Amino acid sequence: MSRFQVVSGKGGTGKTTVAAALALALATEGRRTLLVEVEGRQGIAQLFEADSLPYEERKIAAAPGGGEVYALAIDAELALLDYLQMFYKLGSAGRALKKLGAIDFATTIAPGVRDVLLTGKACEAVRRKDRQNRFVYDYVIMDAPPTGRITRFLNVNDEVAGLARIGPIHNQAQAVMRVLKSPETAVHLVTLLEEMPVQETADGIAELRAAELPVGRVIVNMVRPQLLDGDALRATVGGRRKEIAKTLTRAGVTGAAGLVRPLVEQAAEHSQRVGLEREQRAVLAGLGLPGYELPLIGEGVDLAGLHDLAAGLREQGAGEGESGRGAGS
Repeated sequence: MSRFQVVSGKGGTGKTTVAAALALALATEGRRTLLVEVEGRQGIAQLFEADSLPYEERKIAAAPGGGEVYALAIDAELALLDYLQMFYKLGSAGRALKKLGAIDFATTIAPGVRDVLLTGKACEAVRRKDRQNRFVYDYVIMDAPPTGRITRFLNVNDEVAGLARIGPIHNQAQAVMRVLKSPETAVHLVTLLEEMPVQETADGIAELRAAELPVGRVIVNMVRPQLLDGDALRATVGGRRKEIAKTLTRAGVTGAAGLVRPLVEQAAEHSQRVGLEREQRAVLAGLGLPGYELPLIGEGVDLAGLHDLAAGLREQGAGEGESGRGAGS
């Protein structure tokens, strides 16, 4: 399984929740994952019921078997200071540039610099090793920008490398792209069983493939159960109201006649939804990618719900067959 897993999806599909659940699912049996946020929304901290994440890696959860989840909110300005210190040893001069507004100018105006810094910081965590030459993190999970921007966000390093043909910026961009376009990386797309998210997922997959970025899985989120079987749906939609009323009466339901109409209307709506969802499943199946499914949690996702989603991912094979941190090549 790829060590760097990027999670994207159309707004409203729950990609941050899925990224957090995936990080928990992979952090089992002593494994360690890093969950990275790049949009500055502090959604990860809210899900884990923790304080706002600083620009440092912090343990935020434990997983079964001694696993650990760390999290990091990447700040582009602070990442640029890291970069300047790494390549130019600016030290206090870098902090002075920040006070003068030069750092903010660079991350806001310079084409692609901000995204290079964000992806570069995550890729550094993927490659980082300890003194025993073992990877510090078994997996790095990125809660990435939405599907409409994901290809440009990940591929911007190529653009910068084309502009800066020599020097540290060029080398940094090339190093990042080597990680992003390698088997170490997989870009997952989160969708709902609705027409617009499914279409955006299909478009996003086509864009990623055109850019030669590695597509991972399609993760269908907020899946609602089918409450009626085929016979029941046909009975209600087929207008067999007298039979339904008799069945309710035999079951001891009072006022059965008055209940039939609203029940039939609700069943018809349910039948229509099931049919539309079946159509979207067919579209997703045509994409030819493996996938996961996660159920709708009606009351919203709290920390317990997040662990339930992680357990569901593990049951579907997330992290299956992986061992703990090993030596890098």
